[in-house]
Amino acid sequence: MKTISVDTSVRLQLGNLDSALELCDESGATLGYFVPAAQRQRELYEQARTMFSDADIERARGQTGGSTTEEVLARLRGE
Repeated sequence: MKTISVDTSVRLQLGNLDSALELCDESGATLGYFVPAAQRQRELYEQARTMFSDADIERARGQTGGSTTEEVLARLRGE
């Protein structure tokens, strides 16, 4: 992903960035759409919530065992 630094004048034009907006050139042609990071994070968390039922979550909480990070890394290194 490419990163563009925004100066103060552009930042003021964008406003408080609390919702998605459309970016256009001088002629009004759409260049693209911008979704603020906070909104995108909310959307991703909401999407994740729909992927698992309450029963799935409780079942996972009740599981024991597993491996430590060091154990997983050792396996990946072939140790």
